[in-house]
Amino acid sequence: MDSNLNEWLNLVFRWIHVLAGVMWIGHLWFFNFVNAQLAKTYDADSRKKVVPELMPRALYWFRWGAAYTWVSGILLLWVVYWAGNAMGNDRMSSYGSGGIGLLIVLIGFVVYDLLWKNMKNETTGMIVSLVLFALVVFIFHLFMGGRAVFIYAGSLFGTIMAANVWMRIWPNQRKIIAGVKGTGPAADPSIPAIASLRSKHNTYMSFPLIFFMVSNHFPTVYGADAAWVVAIVFVIVGWGITKFLFNKSATPAPAKF
Repeated sequence: MDSNLNEWLNLVFRWIHVLAGVMWIGHLWFFNFVNAQLAKTYDADSRKKVVPELMPRALYWFRWGAAYTWVSGILLLWVVYWAGNAMGNDRMSSYGSGGIGLLIVLIGFVVYDLLWKNMKNETTGMIVSLVLFALVVFIFHLFMGGRAVFIYAGSLFGTIMAANVWMRIWPNQRKIIAGVKGTGPAADPSIPAIASLRSKHNTYMSFPLIFFMVSNHFPTVYGADAAWVVAIVFVIVGWGITKFLFNKSATPAPAKF
């Protein structure tokens, strides 16, 4: 690809990626750190007034932010890592290693989805998920350079999160909104539970995801001899920060004027 064209495509896709990502993650954090606590204060009348007005509007920007973030992210993989020969594998073409990585990412959502459809204990599920993540980044490490490992780790989380939005959160939220408005049957308790759990998962994944997305600016980090181990460490740190913020959101402090 012509270097000037590559640079312009990189700029345009990256701009879209950042704008859409801010829209998406901003609404995700609003739902989990703000609205989840506010919703606990609603009485029946408040719920009927607020939910049909607030949620469709917020979910519009939320789901389309997710879609544009994911599509622009895949385009950036093509421009920067595939066409730009940045996969860091001298034994395989960038398109070959990049395509295999993308296939693993897509399979990753299927495995995650099946796991959490059958997982009853969140702590056990978290441990299993971390072990599976460690296995995936180790596999990435076998045919990618450290920079690509970090970006593909972020792509794994981003793909799971976007699929959660469109396949698990938005369809169930539509049923909840219809039940509150009276245009559909009242939602079974399992429906908001699924939407809430997947939204919570997305929040936990968003913190390490952002680290992985900015990591390509820091060769000291992704250039470590065992970059895949560093990736696991930052996931654990990111989950710890997320847990702290969830706990903080449930205290009276954020509601003080």
